[in-house]
Amino acid sequence: MNVSMEASWKEVLSAEFKKPYFAQVVDHIKTEKAQGKTIYPAGANIFHAFDATPFNEVKVVILGQDPYHGPKQAHGLSFSVQKGIPPPPSLVNIYKELHDDVGIPIPNHGHLEKWAKQGVLLLNASLTVRAHEPMSHSKIGWHHFTDAAIKKISEDREHVVFLLWGKFAQEKAALIDEKKHLVLKSAHPSPLSAKAGFFGNHHFSKANAYLMKWGMDPIDWAL
Repeated sequence: MNVSMEASWKEVLSAEFKKPYFAQVVDHIKTEKAQGKTIYPAGANIFHAFDATPFNEVKVVILGQDPYHGPKQAHGLSFSVQKGIPPPPSLVNIYKELHDDVGIPIPNHGHLEKWAKQGVLLLNASLTVRAHEPMSHSKIGWHHFTDAAIKKISEDREHVVFLLWGKFAQEKAALIDEKKHLVLKSAHPSPLSAKAGFFGNHHFSKANAYLMKWGMDPIDWAL
C-alpha cells in the first residue's frame, strides 16, 4: 500500500503498511466516508506528526489519545489546533504549566507546529476520529501502528524524552527502554486531573535539562 509520509518514517514503518491491520484501518475509514461520516483530521493531515518531525530528528515525544473531534481543530499533531482556533482546555493547562515552569508568556493560539519542527513528536495513539464522537476510532487498529512508532524510537534512537500524561499515555511506558531514554510521567493536563499532579511537574525544563546533558539543543517552547 502506498502511503504518503515523510521518507524516514516511511522506511522505518514500512513493515506496518503491509500488515493486515493497516489495510483494515484504511478500509474502515473509507467505509465511514462512503457512509457520509466526517472524519478528522483531513486526509492530508492524518500523518502530519510524522511529516513535521522526521524520525532522526525526534528529541521529545508528547503522546495524546485521539484527535480533537470538533470542526477545524485537529490537524494531525497531538494537543495542537489549527490557526485561528482557541486553545482547548487541556492545552490551556499545558500553557499554564509551561509559563510556571520556564517562564514563557502564555500564547494566544493553539498551533504547536513550531514545537514539531524542533523535534517534538506530537503523536496521538489514534490518528483519526469521527466528528463529535471522541474515541470513536480507538479500536479500529491505529494503536498497532502508533505503538510500532514508539517502539522504533525506543529501539533505534537514544536519549529521547517521552512525556506521558495520564493513565492511558503511561501505559505506553512498557514500550520504551528507560535505560537509554528519559520517561517523565504525570497526571493529564485535562481540567479534570491537572491539579492532581500535572501542574508543577516541570516536564518542560526537565526535558531540556536532559537534552542539554546529552549535548543536544534544548527545545524553544515559546510560541
